[in-house]
Amino acid sequence: MADEYEADLVTVQDEDGNEHQFEIIDAIETDEGRYVALLPVYDDPAETLNDDGELIILQVVEEDGGEMLVPIEDDEAFDEIADIFEERLSDLYEIEEMEGEPED
Repeated sequence: MADEYEADLVTVQDEDGNEHQFEIIDAIETDEGRYVALLPVYDDPAETLNDDGELIILQVVEEDGGEMLVPIEDDEAFDEIADIFEERLSDLYEIEEMEGEPED
């Protein structure tokens, strides 16, 4: 029996040319653009256990007929998008605010 669940994986190249693989956990579209929430994928299970589980949130932009994932430069926009993902994902995953996390 084949797995019914297949991870939606994407490879991202950093500014140094290194490739990193991520799983797309969620995607949203707002009036300002499209965004994805990613988690790193590791080949070594020990790396997975040591990961802090922090989401990587990137904007999807079209360039030269293709799509690219880029950091969200505006801090206010990033916070707004992060809050949307946190709210959407909190029902599916056990997301808790960290103690000592500054509140706005």
